[in-house]
Amino acid sequence: MSELDDALYEQVTELSQAGNVLFDAGDLDAANEKFDAAWELLPQPPTQWEAALWLLAAKADIHFAREQYAEAAAVLTRAAMCPDGLGNPILHLRMGQAQFELGDKSRAGNEFTMAYMTAGADIFEDEDPKYLDYLKTILQPPVGQDTL
Repeated sequence: MSELDDALYEQVTELSQAGNVLFDAGDLDAANEKFDAAWELLPQPPTQWEAALWLLAAKADIHFAREQYAEAAAVLTRAAMCPDGLGNPILHLRMGQAQFELGDKSRAGNEFTMAYMTAGADIFEDEDPKYLDYLKTILQPPVGQDTL
């Protein structure tokens, strides 16, 4: 994995942080513009850079918030190909949610399991409880525990 030079990294980070603030404020269009601007700064091929992972994850969050679940899943698939993408619990959680909403419960269960096995139940804390509730129907609690 290559590293961006410091000046470029700072620009990408600033745009990404601005996008996160706009996302949190509910301005999805403006957030998307910031993430796109940051993406455009990445040298080719963009997926070789660590920043690509969090930019694509942010784009997937926007699609998910817009209930564009197929688009979110497509972006998450691309994010998984970035450095540190495979096995990333946040990507697995969001992919599980997208697949759940698309009706692919089997795939959702696999993704939720990966998220849980990597990060524990805490990763579900700020999410709709239906996702952890579903995981509880397919995954046994760890030995010595009564629940996930």
